[in-house]
Amino acid sequence: MNILLHHPGQTDDRILVVDDVADNSFLLQTLLESEGYQVEVANSGQVALDKIVAAPPALVLLDVMMPGMSGFEVTRQIRQNGHLPFIPIVLVSGYDQPSLDQALNIGANGFIHKPIDFEEVINQVKALLIDRG
Repeated sequence: MNILLHHPGQTDDRILVVDDVADNSFLLQTLLESEGYQVEVANSGQVALDKIVAAPPALVLLDVMMPGMSGFEVTRQIRQNGHLPFIPIVLVSGYDQPSLDQALNIGANGFIHKPIDFEEVINQVKALLIDRG
């Protein structure tokens, strides 16, 4: 049973999906929109940072392995920017490393391994958005 906390017209549930592979972004976007979330997509770390500074989302789903700027570097830059509100960040990676501990040490709030488990994504997103108070 899915209980949606979505209220039309509000942007409180806007999620930024960051992945350099369009198919991965589309998959997450489709999944999250089916749960009632508004989703924006960025195809690089720099585009993600530009979007976050312009209009901070409620949550970021961030691929770790991207050319140019890794998800770790994007996370560090978000956490070091004192002008941004707190934004939950969930790192997504197809590799056994980094571990959840490594992700948390750089300021991430969650970690999801590829291949993506849809239920795990939805559960982490809901928990982080409910907890943000």
